[in-house]
Amino acid sequence: MDLELRDQVCVVTGSTRGIGLEIARQLQEEGATVVTSGRAAEGIGALHVSADLTLPGEPERLVAETIERFGRVDCLVNNLGGTEIRKFAELTEADWEASFQLNFMSALRATYAVLPGMQERGAGAIVNISSTAAKRPSGGMPDYSVMKAALLSLSRLVADLYAKDGIRCNAITPGPTATDAWLGEGGLADQQGSREEVLAKVGAGRPLGRLAEPAEIASVAVFLCSARASYVTGAAWSADGGSVPIII
Repeated sequence: MDLELRDQVCVVTGSTRGIGLEIARQLQEEGATVVTSGRAAEGIGALHVSADLTLPGEPERLVAETIERFGRVDCLVNNLGGTEIRKFAELTEADWEASFQLNFMSALRATYAVLPGMQERGAGAIVNISSTAAKRPSGGMPDYSVMKAALLSLSRLVADLYAKDGIRCNAITPGPTATDAWLGEGGLADQQGSREEVLAKVGAGRPLGRLAEPAEIASVAVFLCSARASYVTGAAWSADGGSVPIII
């Protein structure tokens, strides 16, 4: 199936590893012109912008450099995010602020930066990578859960406000995914005990019985960027192995 992404200019934040890197790869395979970003000096995109997107002005610089090189942004994937295992009662105001900048404000700033150009062209797609924790808060990731819930609300708001301009905005809520965030040394599994035991328990907690692969989440994101999803906006797509039930 042709997703009609050839030559579309797609910016993917947090795209030097994990889900973001896989999104960038799949977009490239579809012929898109991909712009990667992250703290790393290099990326796989036609353009890589090294930046700390938690800082004010950096998401705007990412978008500005993309427009300077390619003239526009057709798709924005706000993938940047992260967390550690922490208890609600132990979080400081500084912890909350850091999570706010990483998991929400980076996406908000990038969204603000791409909207004028998308409005002018009458077309655009924004995909926000949220989390199942946005729908069912995790006691071990309290700040992350709250910020990802805010990202869901932002997605719906942008979808409602800019649909008339031909701009679509959707979110994805992945469950635990087999990336370094979970599998790496000192990652989320290690922070909760024996890595093997934690991963087995987390996998067994999903009806499909395992963690997601990054490519499985990326495939949903690429579809939502594409013309094949032209009638999809304001949605929160679960990609969680069935772990969060649909409320009817």
